[in-house]
Amino acid sequence: MTLFDEGQALAPLAVRMRPISIDDVVGQEAALSPGTPLHNLLTGNGSAISVILWGPPGTGKTTLATLVSLVSGRAFAQLSAVTSGVKEVREVIETARNRSSINGQGTVLFIDEVHRFSKSQQDALLPAVENGWVTLIAATTENPSFSVISPLLSRSLVVTLQPLTDQAIATLLHRALQDERGFNAEYEITEDALADLIHLSMGDARRGLTALEAAVIAAQADESNEILLSHVEQAIQHVALRYDKDGDQHYDVISAFIKSVRGSDPDAALHYLARMLEAGEDPRFVARRLMILASEDIGMADPQVLQTAVAAATSVAIVGMPEAQIILAHATVHAALAPKSNAIVTAIMEARSDVQRGRVGTVPIWLRDAHYPGAKDHGHGQGYIYPHDLPDGVAPQSYLPEQLQGVKYYRPTQHGAEAAWARVAERVEQLRKSDR
Repeated sequence: MTLFDEGQALAPLAVRMRPISIDDVVGQEAALSPGTPLHNLLTGNGSAISVILWGPPGTGKTTLATLVSLVSGRAFAQLSAVTSGVKEVREVIETARNRSSINGQGTVLFIDEVHRFSKSQQDALLPAVENGWVTLIAATTENPSFSVISPLLSRSLVVTLQPLTDQAIATLLHRALQDERGFNAEYEITEDALADLIHLSMGDARRGLTALEAAVIAAQADESNEILLSHVEQAIQHVALRYDKDGDQHYDVISAFIKSVRGSDPDAALHYLARMLEAGEDPRFVARRLMILASEDIGMADPQVLQTAVAAATSVAIVGMPEAQIILAHATVHAALAPKSNAIVTAIMEARSDVQRGRVGTVPIWLRDAHYPGAKDHGHGQGYIYPHDLPDGVAPQSYLPEQLQGVKYYRPTQHGAEAAWARVAERVEQLRKSDR
């Protein structure tokens, strides 16, 4: 059994150049170091332990699963979580069980994008994994702690694969140019063209090899045996970002965006904004996050940011892309450069915590509603002082329930405009105390 034969001659370059031995694998030294479970499986020293390969696209998950099958002599079966259901899973398991009982041959079952399997689909794998009918190798780009059910996780080892380094990508590109499975030394490549291909790869071997293949086609059109930067630029008009709007990248990038704004770095914030928009993120989602951030991280330090964020959200809904990017950038820069304060979010969280713990008390009688018939007979509203009747507009009156007297939820910072509001709050408190 080999991973490449003449029948694959017309296959994409990334398929033709898949490693045919553990020595050909580059960029995953930590996961493949001697003694690790994956190394043992690939050298034929491992038992039928199941493995979950977690890493970004193009890091070799499919290749490693195929290599395990090759070196161990096990049959190889592959399912895609996108197209396979419980029925297909059970059929593959039944075939593997029969193969094991009849001729003693094990089966490597490779499941791509296992995070897309439902709970029932993952449950269907458990008997086969537990009884050793298959050696499960599942690939996922999502954190398996959140996307794989606990019983399956407990029966498997999670191996983390890293994005390939620039050096590893360069090695793969040179190999593809020289190897007979690739372009058999028929083409040379300039340094700037190679550097651009490495940059475009973003740590993804498949992306890099696909880009190289497209660049070779561009060179062929020019009847050139040298791949120039212009050929790479012709081949790659647009880089598709690795960004799954339902997965880790979605949460990681929006998290980095928010933390960059909170950290007052407009350049980093604009970078992550651009990544989201370029990947097709809904601009209304970004606008909603900016509105939340305006109160959560800025608040009274610059009250105008909330107005900017609300105006941006309204404008984005009316205008749409691509012009909405300008509006979002405007709001992002305003929020990033604004002084920061979390006094508002701290205040409401502490107030809610008191309420949840039953620290509420009764509403003072002078604050109760006195408009309905019979309310005044109960004393409601008696003793209430109307602030607008007083010269300073501040009444010498308590507003909190008796058991909460003296509590301070809102504690303004000295950042930006909040310092001025803090002085106003202090003046109001002094007026109340002096009037009393």
